[in-house]
Amino acid sequence: MKLSLRRLFDAVASIVLASLMLVGPAQAQDAPGMRIAVRGEITGISGDVLRVHANNGEVASIELTPQTQVRAVSLANIEDIKPGSYIGSAAVPMADGTLKALEVHVFPPQMVGTGEGHRPFDLVKGSSMTNGSVGDLVVSNGRTLTVNYKGGQQKILVPDDVPIVNLAPADRSLLKAGVKVVMFVTQGADGKLTAQSISAGKDGVTPPM
Repeated sequence: MKLSLRRLFDAVASIVLASLMLVGPAQAQDAPGMRIAVRGEITGISGDVLRVHANNGEVASIELTPQTQVRAVSLANIEDIKPGSYIGSAAVPMADGTLKALEVHVFPPQMVGTGEGHRPFDLVKGSSMTNGSVGDLVVSNGRTLTVNYKGGQQKILVPDDVPIVNLAPADRSLLKAGVKVVMFVTQGADGKLTAQSISAGKDGVTPPM
C-alpha cells in the first residue's frame, strides 16, 4: 500500500517529530515502515512504553520490543580514535569535497559493520552520515580522518569543538526519566511508533547524533 508524503506527515503530526530519516527521497511513497528520528529526553517508562519529550516540545509514546537495541553514549576524545577504529560521523560538505564533522561516535569492536556506508542524514540540512573504518588520522594540520567503507571513502575534518562520543551495547536499565536519547522508530499502519534502536546518554551526556 502506497503512502504519499502528505499522508506520512499527517500520520506523525500529532507528535511533530524533529525530522524524518529518509532512506531515499525516491522511495518515500513506497516506504510505510520508514524510519523516523526522535531526539529528546525520556519523561517516563511504563512496561514496554517509553515517553519522550522531543526537542521541539512535543511528547511521543514509543513501544519497546525484545528486538529494540539500546546503546550507551559516553564522552570520548580524538585519542580514542585510531587507525582501524570503526566510527560514524554526521557531517556537512566543504568546498573542496572534504566533509566537516558535526559529531563523531566510536563503535566498540562488537558493533563493527553497523550501518556501514555513506548516506544522507537529518541532523542538519545537507548533512550526511558516514560509518566505516578509519584508515588515516592526521592531527598535525587540523584533525582529518580517512574513513573507508564498502564501495567508497570519505575524508572528514573534525574541528576541536565537535563532540566525540563512545557507543557501547547497553540494556533497558539505562532508560530512565531525564536521560537524553536519539531514537530511530518505525510507524505501523495503526500509527503506533516502535523503537528499532535507542542511543541513550550515560552520566548526563546528550547524544550528539
